[in-house]
Amino acid sequence: MPLPSSPALPAAAGLRLARAVVFAAVCGAVSAGGHALAGGGPVPLPVYGAAVLAALGLAYLIDGRERGPVAVLAATAGTQMLLHQLFERLAPTTAPGPELAHAHPGPGMALVHLTVAALTAWWLHRGERALWLMIRLYATPPPVIRVLVAAPVEVALPSWRPPTPDVPAYAGEIVSGTVSRRGPPRKVQRSR
Repeated sequence: MPLPSSPALPAAAGLRLARAVVFAAVCGAVSAGGHALAGGGPVPLPVYGAAVLAALGLAYLIDGRERGPVAVLAATAGTQMLLHQLFERLAPTTAPGPELAHAHPGPGMALVHLTVAALTAWWLHRGERALWLMIRLYATPPPVIRVLVAAPVEVALPSWRPPTPDVPAYAGEIVSGTVSRRGPPRKVQRSR
């Protein structure tokens, strides 16, 4: 069954904000985690909060419509690189002394950020596709359902009764020797 396609639908403010929050949270968490694991040291909470808020603002600006894989990849890679630069400049390094003060992670960390950005973009785009597919599917009912709901027609059905047998349903004797023991047990009177 082909998927319903339509031009990019505009997003309502609540949906736009929810998508931006997910994007910012994922990019911030992945970038901070990657930064710490790649040797850049832990990211202080105020720096992390500012980075996530900046990513949230950027994401809200571009989340007006459904985005394709290239746009999601560009946004994710751009955000990852901006967060990489921000963390590199504002997060304290793990260098033990002034002799290593200029030793910062170089192209290796940038490569890790780009690789993770590509994987994150793929993951976010799949979620984006699923979300917009659900919106399209639930926004407009299929044409057949619209016709059935829009044009109710009363159909007169002929009355049909099953054929009745010539023999009566009860053709035997009444059983008189049955014992009925339904219900709770009776109280037994004790004699003293």
